[in-house]
Amino acid sequence: MKRDELADFLRHRRAALTPAHHTGRRTRGLRREDVAERAYISIDYYTRLEQRRGPRPSPEVASALSRALDLTIDERDHLFHLIGHNPPQQTADLDRVDPGLRRVLHALDGNPAMVMSNLAHTLLQNPLALELFGDQTHYTGLARSGYFRWFMTPEERAIYPADIHAAQSATYAAAVRAAADLEPDPAEAEQMIAALLTGSAEFRGLWDNHEVRLCRQETTSLSHPAAGRVDLDCEVVFSHDRRQRLLVFTARNGVDLRPLVTPERLTGLSPGA
Repeated sequence: MKRDELADFLRHRRAALTPAHHTGRRTRGLRREDVAERAYISIDYYTRLEQRRGPRPSPEVASALSRALDLTIDERDHLFHLIGHNPPQQTADLDRVDPGLRRVLHALDGNPAMVMSNLAHTLLQNPLALELFGDQTHYTGLARSGYFRWFMTPEERAIYPADIHAAQSATYAAAVRAAADLEPDPAEAEQMIAALLTGSAEFRGLWDNHEVRLCRQETTSLSHPAAGRVDLDCEVVFSHDRRQRLLVFTARNGVDLRPLVTPERLTGLSPGA
């Protein structure tokens, strides 16, 4: 059980909740007594959890805490991970593109699309995605992760307008927490997080917020040399085992992106097709 992280997570999530009735208290969020009552556990037991000295909660108590703190699915999974109740590890070739996601990507014509792992390893891109984002499949080591490159490689942000950098950073930091819980082998995720905490002050500040959220429906913007600023909506489709995701981008205002594809891009997909 990760006692320190669990205690911090519980305090942050408790502070984020709004009491049902105005109490006149200056301190934001619910009281410890409120959470304990909601979870049907003793206030002493809950207090010890927040003070890093409580015993490891059972799966039943973890579920009760999830409900008491109104956690999202991602936050609930993260809570279980911190306590140590992880799903059984499964072996799989994580670089093998999920067949269902590959079929959908091949069927798309006017939308940029790419298949990524939970840690933002780009596994497959269609021609429009290659044109807009460049080839993201050739990196090695920790740099395979788009999350890692965003915080550690300044040139990674060059194609994104400066006004979206802060929001993108917050989204990525929250996604790293959620993605780490889904990895069948946590070693790479833990190594990447350690490197980010050491090498990026921005990431450290966002990590301390304990936000947890998988990217499911997002907006972003790119700066393209021919088209200028391109504002995009992104829909995310997960594989059945939630280890990979298909990102499908749509330009706002009905802009047709197909003319942007250069002739050499039309000949195929990125590696992994």
